[in-house]
Amino acid sequence: MADVARAAGVSKSTVSRAFTQPEMLGTETVERIAAIAKTLGYVPNHTARALSTGRHGNLALIVTDVANPFFPPLIRAAQMEADGSDFCVFLGNSDENPRQEDKLVDRFVSQVEGLILVGSRLGAERIQHHAGRRPLVLINREVTGIPRVLIDSTTGVRQAIAHLAALGHRHIVYVSGPSSSWANRQRRNALRLAARQHGIEVDVLSARVPSYESGRAVVAELIESRATAAVAFDDLIAQGIMTGMAERGIPIPEAFSLVGCDDVLGAATYPSLTTVSNRSDEAGRAGVTLLLDRLSGRMAGDTRVVLDTHLVVRQTTAAPASGQRRQGG
Repeated sequence: MADVARAAGVSKSTVSRAFTQPEMLGTETVERIAAIAKTLGYVPNHTARALSTGRHGNLALIVTDVANPFFPPLIRAAQMEADGSDFCVFLGNSDENPRQEDKLVDRFVSQVEGLILVGSRLGAERIQHHAGRRPLVLINREVTGIPRVLIDSTTGVRQAIAHLAALGHRHIVYVSGPSSSWANRQRRNALRLAARQHGIEVDVLSARVPSYESGRAVVAELIESRATAAVAFDDLIAQGIMTGMAERGIPIPEAFSLVGCDDVLGAATYPSLTTVSNRSDEAGRAGVTLLLDRLSGRMAGDTRVVLDTHLVVRQTTAAPASGQRRQGG
């Protein structure tokens, strides 16, 4: 730092500000110091900076299942948004386990300036405890007083039910996700309300874990229900259902209609999946923006950002066969 300061003709504190608080200096000064630092091979020591300033330059992002295709666009968008403010992102995978999530928060909290929990499985009291330790933002979890980004599936789910009703379906199944999931409760409630308005009978089957294997495992119960269509908690479960139906010689959509949620696999399945499309990448960006605003003092604690959804109709929904239509109503 002393070498950079000498070459630039400024003080060491000015060099420090150029890297930590560039908004306090003129653009020309910041650019000149950065160019000289690059020429001299100077790289700021973030560990030393954290010891002296309490600023780590790191954020933590904890997701429930890093292998679920819902998360990679969210993670990438969050990393890009953080990088724009010179923050690094530490990624944690809780594997749908609240104990593991709690452990990750405990490990990260001494190394980061703030945390983002996506689809947190922790209880509200535990979340509030962690929010008292570091600035914290939630994605797809509603806790009053905590900044949060919510993907509102209501519109998309209502459109899905209206679509199935227009095709003639009168008995459907909701294949639910984890009972502790805020998104699962929201989708289930929106589906039941919309189905009641359209005079559709609804059964609920639990896949418990949102995975391809869970979708395959629930197919026998789906067939036994004698429903003509299903709405799955997410596209992964829907993909598993498609495979399970194919293994039993039941063609989709000719003999059974299927709707997913999240739109992360819809165009890649065969036939292409009708699904409720959300904006997971936008949720990732919004989560980081809220956290950075919180860190800079530009935002109050109880901020709520809501992202809308819509139905994308593809090839897995059709009118039920005439015999099935009579059975459903």
